Amino acid sequence: MNPELNTNQTGRELRRVVYSQEQIQARVSEMALEISQAYNRDDQILMLGLLKGSFIFMADLVRQIQHPLQVDFLVASSYGNAKQSSGEVNLLYDSEATLEGRSVILVEDIIDSGTTMNRLIPLLEARGPRSLEVCALLHKRVAQMDREPRWIGFDAPLEFLVGYGLDYGEDFRHLPFIGSL
Repeated sequence: MNPELNTNQTGRELRRVVYSQEQIQARVSEMALEISQAYNRDDQILMLGLLKGSFIFMADLVRQIQHPLQVDFLVASSYGNAKQSSGEVNLLYDSEATLEGRSVILVEDIIDSGTTMNRLIPLLEARGPRSLEVCALLHKRVAQMDREPRWIGFDAPLEFLVGYGLDYGEDFRHLPFIGSL
């Protein structure tokens, strides 16, 4: 096994690299350009990141978007320390930003079961944004989504993925690539 895959303190080993650091950076740049082209300079853009998994992706993304924007975060949990969603979404931290009249982009690391997005979108829409779009780095394409993301980085394999912000029990977030556990 490649020594850089064995990067976990607890002895867990990754099976393979799914998306390299170079692939991720190239796709994030493309997505930033797509987002920049979708908005006018006078749009009041709010990037709303879903923590913790989206923080690295969102940081890379916002630095390349060619419009003024603001950033805030939500913390929602449906996994805990498990490899499968519990089906329950707990909103642990809510955004303090006003959404009314703004162009809101909800930034997610991975869409797996779709439960989190299906629960959050109606909550956010009720706050009166001018528009609400979803931007996801990864999409497994198995979820029944009430609304599909407008921007998707990669169609993800049906494996448990970690790295580039994604974790398993808070491990592996630091990896610059995405791997399969």
